Amino acid sequence: MRWSQQSALDPAVTGTAATGTVAAGIDAPPAELFGVTGLVRSVQTPEFAGVTFHEVLAKSALNKVPAASSMPFTWTINPYRGCSHACVYCFARNTHRYLDLDPGQDFDRQVIVKVNTPEVLAAEVAKPKWSRELVALGTNTDPYQRAEGRYSLMPGIITALAEHGTPMSVLTKGTLLRRDLPLLARAKEDVDVEISMSIAVYDDALQQTIEPGTPTTTARLATVRSAANLGFKVTVFLMPVMPKLTDSMDHLDTALRAIREAGASRVVYGALHLRPGAREWFFAWLEHEHPELLPRYRRMYAKSSYASKEYRAWLSRRINPLIDAYDLRGATDDDYPMTKRGDRTRLGAASSTAAQAASLTPPPQEALF
Repeated sequence: MRWSQQSALDPAVTGTAATGTVAAGIDAPPAELFGVTGLVRSVQTPEFAGVTFHEVLAKSALNKVPAASSMPFTWTINPYRGCSHACVYCFARNTHRYLDLDPGQDFDRQVIVKVNTPEVLAAEVAKPKWSRELVALGTNTDPYQRAEGRYSLMPGIITALAEHGTPMSVLTKGTLLRRDLPLLARAKEDVDVEISMSIAVYDDALQQTIEPGTPTTTARLATVRSAANLGFKVTVFLMPVMPKLTDSMDHLDTALRAIREAGASRVVYGALHLRPGAREWFFAWLEHEHPELLPRYRRMYAKSSYASKEYRAWLSRRINPLIDAYDLRGATDDDYPMTKRGDRTRLGAASSTAAQAASLTPPPQEALF
């Protein structure tokens, strides 16, 4: 298939900002604001109440992952910084401090938009030296957060990668992915395309408080089904698994059953980790919503951003038999990757039956905090 160049952006973005209404009192800020060069203007609109978009012209679209990283990809694209999903546990919150913004409300409400990403990317991947290695989308902030409904950067990004023979992976919580599934299916005819949906919480009340800006779990599962119906082998990221909140047998069984019924091919899971920035914001939420758990979390994450080895081993014994029972075998605790970059092999679990899952007798969970 020959790809025709296309961009969903308003043509004006190559020299000015994308179309939109500048709110009263929001003047075009100086280009050095937040330490970001190429800042065009800041925008507020009624349909995104409380959110300010800072539109910038990026010099590059591709980000190279440091060689020392254990991530199984070399290149990423992040057309947005900050995220209106407002997940209280988001590991990327601290990155807003690089812009002199706070990792709490500013991360949720001050969103940087690289409005010329598709055009810049098209120029980068057209260069003869481009290696055509896999590019990961959704590694820092979500490319299908609500802002994408306004700016439509992803169609141009997908097109640029596919036209230049570059495989891609997409990880998102956003149901706006469904808009681009036909385009991704076309891309899949020429390059490898991996789709992953992040769905961590299968309790509606909890999901609405801890991920207040995200689509519902039901809506995301429906998006998994839509992608599976188009022939994609969808991975669901069941992460973070949160101690005493989403790690009960009932919650895990409900989650895996729903994922299987949605047509996903595999599950990747990982225990909650709390980096600086996210840690303070999560603890503030916990103190308000579940104060009885705060002392335990403070103890568990006192010396590390990661859950203890004991807890992760306990979680592995609990969830792996269920993953096998629902035929969703994927990576084991991918939040703590054990393989080198490019090695997509995964370690399997020994247990493989529902009967074995039912017979597990883990230690009392209180001892793990």
